[in-house]
Amino acid sequence: MQYRMLGRTGLKVSEISLGTWQVGGGWGGAFDRKAADAIIQTAIEHGVNFLDTADVYDDQQSERAVADFVKKDRDKLLIATKIGRRLDPHTADAYTPDAMEEFVDDALKNTGLDYLDLVQLHCPPSPVYKDDELFARLEKIRSSGKVRHFGVSVEKVEEAMAAADYEVVETVQIIFNMFRQKPLDDCFSVLRERNIGIIARVPLASGLLSGKMTADREFDTNDHRNFNRNGEAFDKGETFSGVPLDMGLKAVSELKTLFGDEELYKYALRWILNFAEVSTVIPGASRPEQVISNVKAASLPAFNEDQLKSVKKIYDEYIRSAVHENW
Repeated sequence: MQYRMLGRTGLKVSEISLGTWQVGGGWGGAFDRKAADAIIQTAIEHGVNFLDTADVYDDQQSERAVADFVKKDRDKLLIATKIGRRLDPHTADAYTPDAMEEFVDDALKNTGLDYLDLVQLHCPPSPVYKDDELFARLEKIRSSGKVRHFGVSVEKVEEAMAAADYEVVETVQIIFNMFRQKPLDDCFSVLRERNIGIIARVPLASGLLSGKMTADREFDTNDHRNFNRNGEAFDKGETFSGVPLDMGLKAVSELKTLFGDEELYKYALRWILNFAEVSTVIPGASRPEQVISNVKAASLPAFNEDQLKSVKKIYDEYIRSAVHENW
């Protein structure tokens, strides 16, 4: 495993890390602590030191599972959690300074940790990124020692740019993959200049870039790939990265001519690492074997110029019109 600096935080993070939306619960199933522990343990054994979670993942159970491992090796393992999505209703007005501090305190209590390495606002509505009072409170919380670093998880490039104006924001978590390339054009250079760490999420476009998806695939009723195709429950861009399934499958077929049928997912992950602005990629996993496969992507050689151009051409031909201006 290779490690990169997480912006100006001073933290070194594994190039391939672990996102825990799926850990122990599949794509929305009942939480299985034994399965979660096996996945996290496997990740750590293969060099992963950055574990991304959130208080809404499996009703805080994912957060607790991650924290229990972090406690065992506090100097080497990093916990990154997210707050805000438990607000009901999830509106900009609900993102008050007091509410965010309560969420931080709740996360500390839930994890049993003395401090949190990274806390990220969890895809708040766009107006939140202009709330000076809120970000001033985050600065105060950081100064208290409860949280070492703050960041944001965003839906849109414009939100990343707005958040970057606040000194307290040291990381941006954003959807970035072969099918979501707008960040390259619109915000990577600014984030690099400000030394803000970039965490690439949804790297396989909800499994679309695994190369194993088919048009007749059926999803469980509690799987967002079934109920959120058009943004019925949350932002449409979270599901298949906002790409219509039929369009995405056509693009995947083209990508397979470049990278083969069996290991497209590894090349999809390695493509992201080709960009030095990215500090870490956080694919999920529902089995230990997936963790191992994901980690192996980091050992692939960097893409050459022809490969990069070929991926861009496929994006421009099949994907750009559906997603580029939306996020």
